Amino acid sequence: MAEPEVVSLRHLPAVATVLATAEAAPWLERYGRVATTDAIRQAIDEAREALRAAAGAAAPTAAELAQRAGRLLEARTPGLRPLFNLTGTVLHTNLGRAVLADVAIDAAVDAMRHAVALEYDLDDGVRGERDDHLRSLLRELTGAEDATVVNNNAAAVLLCLNTFALGREAVVSRGELIEIGGAFRMPDIMARAGAHMVEVGTTNRTHAADYRNALGERSGLVLKVHTSNYRIQGFTAEVSGQELAAIADAAGVPLLNDLGSGSLVDLSRYGLAKEPTVREAVRDGARLVTFSGDKLLGGPQAGFIVGDRALIEQINRNPLKRALRVDKLRLAAIEATLNLYRDPDRLADRLPTLRFLARRKADIQAQAHRLQATVAAQLGDAFIVDTGDCLSQVGSGALPLDTLASAALVIRARDSQSALEHLAAALRALSRPIIGRVADGALRLDLRCLAEADEAPFLAALAQLDHATLAARIS
Repeated sequence: MAEPEVVSLRHLPAVATVLATAEAAPWLERYGRVATTDAIRQAIDEAREALRAAAGAAAPTAAELAQRAGRLLEARTPGLRPLFNLTGTVLHTNLGRAVLADVAIDAAVDAMRHAVALEYDLDDGVRGERDDHLRSLLRELTGAEDATVVNNNAAAVLLCLNTFALGREAVVSRGELIEIGGAFRMPDIMARAGAHMVEVGTTNRTHAADYRNALGERSGLVLKVHTSNYRIQGFTAEVSGQELAAIADAAGVPLLNDLGSGSLVDLSRYGLAKEPTVREAVRDGARLVTFSGDKLLGGPQAGFIVGDRALIEQINRNPLKRALRVDKLRLAAIEATLNLYRDPDRLADRLPTLRFLARRKADIQAQAHRLQATVAAQLGDAFIVDTGDCLSQVGSGALPLDTLASAALVIRARDSQSALEHLAAALRALSRPIIGRVADGALRLDLRCLAEADEAPFLAALAQLDHATLAARIS
């Protein structure tokens, strides 16, 4: 009598049989015969290995193998595909930071679909400036005389430094020489801009006299950097933006205030910690202010520079400006996002970033309880699914010491602890991946960023789990 393993292997369908199933038809239509055939071969190979590891198990049917091949094909799609950010970090740099508002998405799609007056003056029928689409909005929202935009905030700082401190000195506090994501450091940006960095004060204490003593004939600007991704506490001292602006003006150089994340509204009205706003920095006398578009502002990646009109004109004449400019898609999305700020009463309802940050813990807890039973049923007996409290964070260097009370689905393995890692990997392999966080013996799915409208797609994605393969890996 043949061994059970051999019997099961003999029952594995042939590639041609799987290709002929109704379940394979959509994949043939979408991906073509060559790719679909390769995926079916891989699905059969994986099934063969699983049968060898679990003697006596039943071989999958041709229809099941076609479905597995489909999952493999979808997993091969480009990495920039939608996923569920259940990490607890709202503005997750590695997951694309801000989710755009519907109006911003629609604006970008329109810009893709049609010709637009990107650099064309419709009134006079002559060449125009792409900054004109945003200039009036940024002036209105920040109180600045003028504005320009580049591809990100690091570029904005680089451009300002290169314009006003090329071959000259840029004075900055030692306590503000930050490192941002990806090991990019402010001293390196200053060096690439051609500025000679002059450090003043100490890591924890910098005084007005430190700046005054450092400023001289070779000074090009004073740089103030908002330490948005860390905090120095205890025996500390720093010079306010207002006082520093007066010191810079007296020395005849501009103050560049880099706000990093940058906010156009007082976040405390949404229950978040107070962050300096761009309008406040302009009001305090900074002649140039830089900030990001894809962090607290909640738009696409961009770097804004607002300030004195004469200085913005100099920046726009810098040849680097063209190398750092943004395209029509981002301009359209930025304009639509900024327009939302003109209606602050409805901003949190319409801007996903603020909506996620402002979600009440009670609402997230209710969502967790609503999903618990279904998620438990879909994961099967190998896992226990509970609900629990957790703490979300803003992310992308914004409000680093502040956490947001939230709730999560807490998943634990009944037997093998390694099962959690296998489950996390299986969730990442879904056609729409589910990204959580493994910590303290559990996989936590923080639901802060799961909109109510996304609950059904979330459960549909979870239903795609390949339980047979997962069970084989766990065993």
